[in-house]
Amino acid sequence: MNRDKVIVRTSIIGIIANVFLAAFKAAVGLISHSIAVTLDAVNNLSDALSSVITIVGTKLAAKSPDKKHPLGYGRIEYLSAMIVAAIVLYAGITSAVESIKKIIHPEAAEYSTVSLIIIAVAIAVKILLGLYVRKQGKKVSSGALTASGSDALFDAILSASVLASAIVYIITGLSLEAYVGVVISGFIIKAGIEMMIETLNDILGKRADAELSKQIKTLITEEPEVRGAYDLLINNYGPDKNVASVHIELSDTMTVDQVDVLTRRLQRKVFTETGVILTGVGVYSYNTQDDEAARVRNKVQEIVMDHEWALQMHGFYADAEAKTMRFDVVMSFDVEQQEGLQTLYKEVKEAFPDYEVVIAPDVDISD
Repeated sequence: MNRDKVIVRTSIIGIIANVFLAAFKAAVGLISHSIAVTLDAVNNLSDALSSVITIVGTKLAAKSPDKKHPLGYGRIEYLSAMIVAAIVLYAGITSAVESIKKIIHPEAAEYSTVSLIIIAVAIAVKILLGLYVRKQGKKVSSGALTASGSDALFDAILSASVLASAIVYIITGLSLEAYVGVVISGFIIKAGIEMMIETLNDILGKRADAELSKQIKTLITEEPEVRGAYDLLINNYGPDKNVASVHIELSDTMTVDQVDVLTRRLQRKVFTETGVILTGVGVYSYNTQDDEAARVRNKVQEIVMDHEWALQMHGFYADAEAKTMRFDVVMSFDVEQQEGLQTLYKEVKEAFPDYEVVIAPDVDISD
């Protein structure tokens, strides 16, 4: 089933459900003078508005690539998610202000049996809606839908707290309305901040999913010619739109023609299995017929890996005759890159003073 259609259809169902819930809760809140129920209605309205923005974002993100944006408009979904987060945050802050006003100037609530039944039904609807939306979100790998579903389930808990405070008031005469409103607004604000942080991470660029990275490297190293896969960099251009580059380690006896056939096969294989487009496949060569090079490599690896911040050494190649060596080192974020490089150059040169040493620092970008 088309991903965009699922997102739009599910969002429309969410809009309809939340608008009806908001209307009923607002009516109950105004009639009973309950700030908690009224704020719960506002929360449902913000959910409906969030769904509208999700639909708009999905439609815009689905625009075909063009000359100006050759990789498409997928990242618009992240911008729409940021707007949703801002709306949720605003709703939470507004709710907190109104609740505090009610604490300062309390107003007695008047609940009826009908109003309690409406709140109870609203809780059941929210639970069913949350389970459905979250299931659809996981089905199409939509972070926005999954988050909306989880948020709806959380809303059901908040509505249950409103119902509980109403029952307490009826039984004991103790009004917890405004205080429950403060608690609800606090949770709404927290949800808005978390959504904003998550979306900012998507916009800034975050570490690639560990499972996906390992899957791609496994697919590549399954090929008998490939000794290792390194420097995997995955760039995201919207949900399920990933472009990547990688370095592979091959024998120094392979011809350019053989490498070309291999890299094209790898690109097809990775795209078929993961949907990730390998736009670049770089090559490291390794020594196959030089015992001296193997001895040098073992010693250099011992020197490099003696440091905790040196996570990996790869791409090593030595020419014993020309007295040159080159290799890459993946460094953790615990060390300043230039400082780490200077340390390695110093130690390797001390061990092999006759060699010209070239070290390329790599960032720990994927698992």
